[in-house]
Amino acid sequence: MPDIVVIGGGAAGIAAARRLHDAGADVLLVETSDRLGGRAYSRNLALPGGGDVTVDLGCGWLHSARRNPWTTIAEARGFPIDRGSPHWDVQWCDLGFPPAEQQAFATTRERWEAAAHAALTGPDRPLSDFIDTADPARPMIDAISGFANGAALTDVSLHDWAAYEDAAGDDNWALPAGYGTLIHDHARPLSVRLHTPVTRIDHHGAVLRLDTPVGTIEAERTIVCVPTTVIADGGIVFDPPLPAKLDAAAALPLGLADKVFLHVDAPIWPADAHLIGNPRSACTASHRLSPFGRPIVESFFGGPCAEMMEGGDAAAFAIDELVALLGGDWRSRFTPLAVTRWRQEHGIGGSYSHARIGSAGQRMVLARPVDDRLFFAGEACSPHDFSTAHGAYATGIAAADRVLALSRHAR
Repeated sequence: MPDIVVIGGGAAGIAAARRLHDAGADVLLVETSDRLGGRAYSRNLALPGGGDVTVDLGCGWLHSARRNPWTTIAEARGFPIDRGSPHWDVQWCDLGFPPAEQQAFATTRERWEAAAHAALTGPDRPLSDFIDTADPARPMIDAISGFANGAALTDVSLHDWAAYEDAAGDDNWALPAGYGTLIHDHARPLSVRLHTPVTRIDHHGAVLRLDTPVGTIEAERTIVCVPTTVIADGGIVFDPPLPAKLDAAAALPLGLADKVFLHVDAPIWPADAHLIGNPRSACTASHRLSPFGRPIVESFFGGPCAEMMEGGDAAAFAIDELVALLGGDWRSRFTPLAVTRWRQEHGIGGSYSHARIGSAGQRMVLARPVDDRLFFAGEACSPHDFSTAHGAYATGIAAADRVLALSRHAR
């Protein structure tokens, strides 16, 4: 019987299990799927004509990179880091977005952010309250909410949004070998069981009993590191029930962000250029052109637009946007390579959490231990770095350190 079982092999679970392992604890990491990493997933894609590229199907940026613990881990492991700008605020060659419109949008966005921050001392409100639906900048701000929150302005809590925005740095770096590759590498020394979903946690007695399709695992303590969807939808049944945890998870739903990867024949732009497909539509993609100088385009959809794309042809939509900006002769130069559908990923069911209006405090409720035997971690448990792999890491470390402190005290 392991002393500690960590449930969920994403960034939080790997961080927690690695901390416990390095401290000499007897720890087992169990994961429902056939791989580790969760929403951090790097994959090699074959290119037409030969060769391949590594892409991140999930998280791909070292956000707040100078204080991001994964940056330190990458440096220690010798992973190259691209510290260049992502150019999210630069429209390559001003295509479809003239400078005057860009400046007008930037001014409106600053005014919207200022109005939102000025309202922080009052009751929680949706972010949509701070910009009129008729404002020409509203569609683009809604699109950005989709990229950042996985949800529309109307569904995002002011208080939750500000907690992230006020803590985040402007340094967003990237890993040519893949963020998912780094996080998976961090798990190398761990004892892991894949294909092992925990369906029920019996915490009646002195020993925890974790039911799985391949048998029951007993442990003294466990750290639950699964997406909020799993808890809210009853993917893990707690016995006795933990209604506060279910309510908290339901109040912190996963928004959606998806990607399309296209091969491009003979790109003419510099490495890491950027285009917004249609700055006048809330349903548009953020197109990353030739990341790391590679002959691909990574198109990013978020929020309601991503939800719609999961039932349609996202690759065709991305190509249509690019052709509208670049010209009709470009259509034959794009070849779809891969499309993500995170809402349909078993055991995940979305991308990253946002708080419903009035529910920002539910992050602390979700993170709170139960009887010093059941612990919870994951990006949704972070008070200000939610929706990120470094937020997940920090909550995993915090839970592991709490377990280690209790174990030392017991001795």
